[in-house]
Amino acid sequence: MKRVLGLGGIFFKARDPETLCAWYRTHLGINIEPWGGTSFAIDDQQRGNPNAATVWSIFKDDSTYFEPSQSSFMINYRVEDVHAVLALLRAEGCNVVDKVDESEYGKFGWAIDVENNKIELWEPPAPATTPSA
Repeated sequence: MKRVLGLGGIFFKARDPETLCAWYRTHLGINIEPWGGTSFAIDDQQRGNPNAATVWSIFKDDSTYFEPSQSSFMINYRVEDVHAVLALLRAEGCNVVDKVDESEYGKFGWAIDVENNKIELWEPPAPATTPSA
């Protein structure tokens, strides 16, 4: 089983998210959506999902989403099976957050690396299939 398939997203905190978003929009041409980030299309041939994306998003500096880490960033890694990867990490003695969120956006789990950075593991939802006629 391959553990990480690629980057699912990069998230970081800012003292003034609106000003920082404007800077990235103006100087790097990133189209910041109203939710505070953007999605970059990627070719996800491994899962047969042509609509996959890597998310880039700014969080307000008082966001608690990265806790228990005190880091100002969090990287999201795409995985094929979030439950299996979390089980492997636990078996290897890693610090794994005892929670998995499941929604229409996929499955999300978390671990804390050796420098106390929270990482997010994301199993994207299965590609939609078209029923046969």
